[in-house]
Amino acid sequence: MPRLTLLLGAALLVLNLWTVACFWHDKRRAIAGERRIPERDLLCLALLGGSPGALVARQIFRHKTRKEPFSTQLFVIVALQLGVALGMFIALA
Repeated sequence: MPRLTLLLGAALLVLNLWTVACFWHDKRRAIAGERRIPERDLLCLALLGGSPGALVARQIFRHKTRKEPFSTQLFVIVALQLGVALGMFIALA
């Protein structure tokens, strides 16, 4: 079990670092007027577990902080993930 936990933690760390990198890359593309990363792809990264990275990247890069419905959709994903995590914590306690 500890090995599985370590692997899951490492995978989530990599996913969140990748999410931050994608937000940074999208911000650079926006500034340069180039083709952007689809919002759907950024939200998919958040849904897969990269929501902490997405939230951090939004603040660090000041990117997509006022964009709707992106912001609402991201916060719905975060709320659902927190609900699942809380439910799992309660079930295992």
